[in-house]
Amino acid sequence: MCGMLSDGAMDGFSIGLADIAVIVLYIVFITWWGLRHGRSKDAGSYFLAGRTMPWWVVGLSLFAASISSTTLIGQSGDAYDTGIAVFNYNLTGGVFVMVFFAVFLLPLYIRSGIFTIPEFLEKRYDKRSRYYFSAVSIIGNVFLDAAGAMYAAALIIKLIFPSADLSLIIWIFALLAASYTIPGGLSSAISAELIQAVILIAGSVILTVTCFVSGGGEYIAGLMQEGDTSMKLVRPMDDTATPWLGLFVGMPISGLYFWANNQTLVQRVLSAKSVNEGRKGVMFCGFLTLVTLFIIIFPGVMARNFFPDIDNPDMVYPTMVIKLLPAGLLGILLSAMLAALMSTLSAILNSASTLFTMDFYAQMNPKADSAGLVRVGKTATVAILVIAALWAPNISRFDSLLKYYQEMISYVAPPVVAAFLAGIFSRRTNANGAFAGLMAGLVLAVLLLFFRKDIFGDMHFLFVIPILFTLSLVIIYAVSLMYPAPESDRLKDTVFSLSDFRKEGMELRGVPWWNNYRLWGAALLVSGTMLLFIFS
Repeated sequence: MCGMLSDGAMDGFSIGLADIAVIVLYIVFITWWGLRHGRSKDAGSYFLAGRTMPWWVVGLSLFAASISSTTLIGQSGDAYDTGIAVFNYNLTGGVFVMVFFAVFLLPLYIRSGIFTIPEFLEKRYDKRSRYYFSAVSIIGNVFLDAAGAMYAAALIIKLIFPSADLSLIIWIFALLAASYTIPGGLSSAISAELIQAVILIAGSVILTVTCFVSGGGEYIAGLMQEGDTSMKLVRPMDDTATPWLGLFVGMPISGLYFWANNQTLVQRVLSAKSVNEGRKGVMFCGFLTLVTLFIIIFPGVMARNFFPDIDNPDMVYPTMVIKLLPAGLLGILLSAMLAALMSTLSAILNSASTLFTMDFYAQMNPKADSAGLVRVGKTATVAILVIAALWAPNISRFDSLLKYYQEMISYVAPPVVAAFLAGIFSRRTNANGAFAGLMAGLVLAVLLLFFRKDIFGDMHFLFVIPILFTLSLVIIYAVSLMYPAPESDRLKDTVFSLSDFRKEGMELRGVPWWNNYRLWGAALLVSGTMLLFIFS
């Protein structure tokens, strides 16, 4: 078994030349690969990769983009502190949500021909909702996602070069991701993400196996035999990490925001060459996400056995990589970590520039040609990069990356999810109702930033989310009833149809099982439910 090491043991760490060579070769290769596969001849190619991607490319790209700093760094750190319950964000807030998204929402997104998720709100409601959500998404991309990815990468590099300046590392990492994202657009990002997904999965498997054979397997088995709370997904209501009711009333709402309303992720699905390919890609990502329990969460728990004195939870995963792996493999795992963060940052840069270009610039300049849109998109990417890099060092003021992300999302997500679901599943909700609900949500979010303790006390944020969601939903529907029902053109390809759903079910009866997305979804739901029972 590996010896016990404290967080301070990292101070004497030095990396070998072989590992540095592996990291450098990886960075050079991934930059070349992304540039080689870029497309920027027109807006459709630059922002949506020409809508030509098959399901397996969509799934791998979606997985690589979703394994953000909050997943790789944040979740392993949270597992170290509280156990495997953090996996619920990937299960009830991830896999289960993915199935719902693929079945009910995705076909409407693709059939409506949108470039951005806020554009869907305009088709269903009006420009006011589109502009608001696009602005919120860009702000989230910059201050939550992009800055978080840069900060997490800086933590990793500082382990290798402790004396390096944090801000300098952030700028170097940002420029590396931008070097292929800006010239090549979504095609470059997706092409790089395919390689990064493979490296990430392989590297995480290597680390997990190393932990198990070094004594971590025995440690996990002992915890399960003792019925230790840290090995339970379903926790008591007074649990400070994930009270059981929150798994079903809070996580799905934040999960819908992440998987179904997040331009960074949904943009990959919009690149699919058909609705069916997009759906299967989401399901494929779901199966890969299930595996994160074993290759990201379990190692975080096992780290307690090896390193019981780590003070900063964001250092758990990097510490395992650096202290448990031999030369050569260490370089591969560090590359895997950087792969996850580079793919996340690349995805964020492209999606944020798409939002700005298509939701603001193209609306203000309707005569702009396709080449002009691409130029604006590249310029926007540079601006977004600069702002995020300037903000990233401030994240160190929060307890951890995961808490930083969760706190922000719990305020922003509920009204947006309410507006989408109300529009998709109710033909009566209209533009005035949606805008009123979004504005009410904005006011509440601002109030909660300053007065959350006064309003909700010590209530867990997973219970705050459904309260905000319900309040927004009530406002949307109540205000909608005060105005006429929306015109029929607002309902075309934007509202769920039960008759179409049944018709599709009849057609799928003659489809082979491997091509039936509903069977894939059913398998995901059964697998996820089994994990809940096994670790309850």
